[in-house]
Amino acid sequence: MAGLSILAERIDHLTSSIGIDDAQFAAILEVQPRTVDRWRSEDAFPQHESRQRLESLIALVDRLHESFKTPDGAIRWLHGESGYFGGLTPLDALLRGRIDLVDAALEAIDSGIFV
Repeated sequence: MAGLSILAERIDHLTSSIGIDDAQFAAILEVQPRTVDRWRSEDAFPQHESRQRLESLIALVDRLHESFKTPDGAIRWLHGESGYFGGLTPLDALLRGRIDLVDAALEAIDSGIFV
């Protein structure tokens, strides 16, 4: 990844570690895809709400990897239908900006409740 900014590397890591594309990443953070492009090129940096959502997503991804032990397990859970989300996927909740709901589902899993 020579030549990439630290933020671009972080975005690449986040998107690849949970199996999403840049458009989905932008939707999760409630920004336009062009904004993500500007972050990658260091023409802009996350500010205020988008920075808070980015920090929440980073924490969620860390928790996913702690909860599932393998990256593939985390991706499968994130992309699989769940009764906890009414038959939707945890990714669907993320795409609606609900990092908090996915975090709550992980809390339930970590507490031994099958979701």
